[in-house]
Amino acid sequence: MNLEKKSVVSEDWLSLWIGLFVFILSLGLFIGFDVLGWGIKTSVWTDITNSLSSVSTNYSGLPGIVSLLLTYLFMLIIVGIGLKAMGVNFSELILPFTIIFFISYLCWLLGHFAFIAATSDQLGKFGISWSLNLTGEAGYIIALLVGLIIGNFFPRLVNKIKAATRPELFIKTAIVIMGAGLGVKAAESLGLASIVMFQGLSAIIVAYLIYWALVYFIARKYFRFSKEWAAPLASGISICGVSAAIATGSAIRSRPIIPIMVSSLVVVFAVFELILLPFFAQIFLWQEPMVAAAWMGLAVKTDGAAVASGAITDALIRAKVLSEIGVNYKEGWMVMTTTTVKVFIDVFIGIWAFILALIWCSKIEKNPSGEKVRATEIWDRFPKFVIGYVLTFLIFLFICMASPDSIKNAASASNEANTFRVMFFCFTFFTIGVVSNFKKLKEEGIGRLAVVYILCLFGFIIWIGLLISWVFFHGIKPPVV
Repeated sequence: MNLEKKSVVSEDWLSLWIGLFVFILSLGLFIGFDVLGWGIKTSVWTDITNSLSSVSTNYSGLPGIVSLLLTYLFMLIIVGIGLKAMGVNFSELILPFTIIFFISYLCWLLGHFAFIAATSDQLGKFGISWSLNLTGEAGYIIALLVGLIIGNFFPRLVNKIKAATRPELFIKTAIVIMGAGLGVKAAESLGLASIVMFQGLSAIIVAYLIYWALVYFIARKYFRFSKEWAAPLASGISICGVSAAIATGSAIRSRPIIPIMVSSLVVVFAVFELILLPFFAQIFLWQEPMVAAAWMGLAVKTDGAAVASGAITDALIRAKVLSEIGVNYKEGWMVMTTTTVKVFIDVFIGIWAFILALIWCSKIEKNPSGEKVRATEIWDRFPKFVIGYVLTFLIFLFICMASPDSIKNAASASNEANTFRVMFFCFTFFTIGVVSNFKKLKEEGIGRLAVVYILCLFGFIIWIGLLISWVFFHGIKPPVV
């Protein structure tokens, strides 16, 4: 059965429009209409009946299962309408999308089980003595693993859900929505500590230029990866993991398998960083708390894992300092520093995608006749979803800066939109697994890719990040209670 007709819109543009649509609906809070507050919120749980709720207190009377069903229907409609514009028959999409939605959500729900997700500072809250300490983002890893199992051992199911298996569409849409949350965070940081913001911006620019160039050089020179492989890998390891790998792959027009493979490695290794680095920070950096906090932002490669590592570091170092020298630091300043550094890294993705599109047009794939690169060529190559990412970021940043009183509304709006970003991320990792055939991955060089990742991440990225954090944050202390 031929599910697709001639596409009238590209996946790149479609992700932009879907992401902006969700963002625009979230703005209803500014005029008194809570349009998206019924979206599903999943909390860390020991009793599963307490895990599902609506994201907004305005819908607190709504049963969690109803919020889940409404989220499903809404996402089916917006994805279905979008894919119809790409030539997909809507009626043929319903069952595949339904399967992807509920498998992905069950993985997300399981990832929030307290014994998996609770961080060390939350154990008392849930009355448990241990946890894998992975945060709710463990749901992404579970989704990836389940997708890999289905993709490699259940070919009939793979064919059944093929029409809705769109990892690049899902991740690009999620990135557009993510920009709004970053805009709010950046605005909140403006009112906290200019020194932290300036130091954070300086640190990530320095780290960026060193990280990316080194990873690219090692991948090309010593592992013989092509430019098509080396660039997304360098961005994924050195910048913001999944988002950066996808944006880079779009900018240089790499094959979809490449950023997908890099993304899967990013998620897996972020778990190891989240587990290990905060405890190293407590042991060796408790006298330099802001260095430790900035290090989490520079070293841990996914947003959720980075902020979670900052929160754990905040709790661990404050407890250590209090017990060792009796000083009680104010809570939140370390995690704010981690978040600020991470936000600046994320913001830089759009700039980097444009730079790479320009370089690839003018230098890497230069016209043999020597003609100058046309602006239209750069535009064609530039990932359009990055426009939405930058736009949602700037709109919320300017709203919050122009009227500080609006920050509360902006934070609520971005939080509601974030519900759908999370679901798009879940779909992404599940469908990444589905399309990642082990045999094909082996042929494409996933083993060598993992070796480069391990070598670069643990060989120098973590330690350069520590050095840069020391240079820019050495001697800066959080306020004391």
